[in-house]
Amino acid sequence: MVVVLMGVTGTGKTTVGHALAQETGWPFADADDFHSEANRAKMQAGIPLTDEDRAPWLRSLHKQIASWLREGANGVLACSALKKSYRATLTEGTPPESIRFVYLTGPESVIHERLEARHDHYMPPSLLPSQLAALEPPQDAIQVSIAQSVPAIVQQILSALARKAMLE
Repeated sequence: MVVVLMGVTGTGKTTVGHALAQETGWPFADADDFHSEANRAKMQAGIPLTDEDRAPWLRSLHKQIASWLREGANGVLACSALKKSYRATLTEGTPPESIRFVYLTGPESVIHERLEARHDHYMPPSLLPSQLAALEPPQDAIQVSIAQSVPAIVQQILSALARKAMLE
């Protein structure tokens, strides 16, 4: 199984992803590490990415997911996956139920505060509105509020994954 932690910038995808990977012993990948230098420069300049900018990035993430599944490995991926079409690219050709999306969500004010507090990231707070505008909330994801501690978020995710597994 691959768990994709999704949501807009500042929801803690990377932090939660590291914690979830540590708790499960699964490998972790951060989608930010898959961006081209051109995409990073564009975002750092406060310019939102287009679907065309994201297409090669999404294909490389799909390759990572497919690699884990081909190897019979579990994995954790932190990826915004804002649009339904992006999630379709990530899951294309994968077995049903092999990928679980976890939608990290919270009040815009909390997310904005988090973005203002981080100084070592190329994604400026000015891009939050464009991410919120692009977001197509998933209908079939595990939804988790970021208004709790990281350990509580991880436990909520693990409990929800266990419940889903029992229902299958």
